Amino acid sequence: MAASTEPSSSLSITSSHLSNGSVGTNQSSLFHSSSATNLEVVALSKLSSNLEQLLFELDSDYSDAEIFIDGVSVGVHRCILAARSKFFVELFKKENNGATGKSKYHMKDLLPYGKVGHEAFLHFLNYIYTGRLKPFPMEVSTCVDTVCAHDSCKPAIDFAVELMYASSVFQLPELVSSFQRRLCNFVEKSLVENVLPILLVAFHCKLTQLLDQCVERVARSDLDRFCIEKELPLEVSEKIKQLQGRSPQDEDSTSDVSEKWQKSIGTIHKALDSDDVELVKLLLTESNVTLDQANALHYAVAYCDSKVVAGILSLDMADVNFRNYRGYTVLHFAAMRKEPSIIISLLKKGAFASDLTFDGRSAVNICRRLTRPKDYHTKMEKGQESNKGRICIDILEREIRRNPLAGDTPTCSHSMPEDLQMRLLYLEKRVGLALSFFPTEAKVAMDIANVEETLEFTGLPPPSKGSTGNLTQVDLNETPHMQTKRLRARMEALMKTVETGWRYFPHCSEVLDKYMDECMDEDMSDVLHLERGSLQERRLKRMRYKELKEDVQKAYNKDKEAEVARSCLSASSSASSLRDDALKNTT
Repeated sequence: MAASTEPSSSLSITSSHLSNGSVGTNQSSLFHSSSATNLEVVALSKLSSNLEQLLFELDSDYSDAEIFIDGVSVGVHRCILAARSKFFVELFKKENNGATGKSKYHMKDLLPYGKVGHEAFLHFLNYIYTGRLKPFPMEVSTCVDTVCAHDSCKPAIDFAVELMYASSVFQLPELVSSFQRRLCNFVEKSLVENVLPILLVAFHCKLTQLLDQCVERVARSDLDRFCIEKELPLEVSEKIKQLQGRSPQDEDSTSDVSEKWQKSIGTIHKALDSDDVELVKLLLTESNVTLDQANALHYAVAYCDSKVVAGILSLDMADVNFRNYRGYTVLHFAAMRKEPSIIISLLKKGAFASDLTFDGRSAVNICRRLTRPKDYHTKMEKGQESNKGRICIDILEREIRRNPLAGDTPTCSHSMPEDLQMRLLYLEKRVGLALSFFPTEAKVAMDIANVEETLEFTGLPPPSKGSTGNLTQVDLNETPHMQTKRLRARMEALMKTVETGWRYFPHCSEVLDKYMDECMDEDMSDVLHLERGSLQERRLKRMRYKELKEDVQKAYNKDKEAEVARSCLSASSSASSLRDDALKNTT
């Protein structure tokens, strides 16, 4: 045994010695290989970072082309885009005509279908330049609902859908595969109405697997057939109906009645599509279908102009709190559309802001799930349009908190003059200031009051001249009675605008009224015309206007912060109360 083990041992030692020598050589080789690999990784990482700085460096712009998205310019480098995408190779070949200066492109012209927003395109470009796919930016891919997991809310879906359009159209197959997997994960988690944009991108980009998954999901759902027909391509809606429908052999006599009923409803919806409220009224009188049975108000709120919605409401033939078979009220549909003027019209008709869907969501919850943090928290500059999602949330939250027994809201300042023409002058300037500082909110209030249907009052000349005022398009044959009637119509519309502002935008209204009260003794004839007068007068007016803007914004922000604090305190108290009740029940 000993003799047999020694040779083995010596072989082992020899082998070990040879092996160690081989390993030493291999280790040296691996070391150099590893060093080279690490050096390449470091070099590529540095190159990636440098290219990323080139994309976002604002101080030094070396871009040779611009792509405009909703009026915003994004500078790009054609050599990088062409190196990464065949689409851009072909695009730049067509445009290579020897012209000097930057080439200019518009995103809407580059996309045959779909939409790619500014943030999504920047995220896409970041991958083009760096080769790294960064996490989605939270401010544009999540919602402002604090209890949402953000794994299937509408902003998350929309951002992924926009990136899919960019990846498919601009021919980045590796990104198409990545985003298709992400969208597949959304399909089963999301509300069925949020699956529709995924279905559309799958259809346009010819993503068969994703399309089949979406079609099957919609077919299993209780989504309204008219919604499917309205929002989806014909061949897709037909396929969904085939999956949902019964075979001819399974149909009975009641199906004929049902089909006639559906045709009557479809006719009413077509009349709404043509904005013909009178035709809708006529169809209702000639059929056994009511507005509620046809879900006509739901349909109008989802797809029609706000004035058509107002026309349907004026018929007083629909229950504004009627639920469709999915448990959605009309206000829930308005929240999904995020149109402030429609929401206000419904609330003024008695819609209940606190009504919940069958799965426990209120209109404000729905609206929050649709609104991105960037849109909700961004501070608007003077004259800039406010985000409609934020306005809708503010309106609905205020309506829920509002005391229903509070009575009338103040229509305007107590110092408003009694004289008709002076009152008109006051109201014109009051609404003019609102348009200047809070344009979106003011336009909503003016739309509700139908201000556009009245002639604008252009102001008064100096009182010493004893003039009776000027109106646009004055009819010399107009009697004093008719002129007074016209002035009163304008005044009532303006007062309704201010009243609507006080009810739904009290913070804006409070700071505007405060300023108007302070300036009643000043000459306000040119308050909104900063370019009139001498150089010195224009300079003084601009200074005064800047001070006013700062005062208004400070007061508005202060009021908003106080309101948010009260909301948080109220929510905390409610949660504490619920916990106490739960503890009592368990004991």
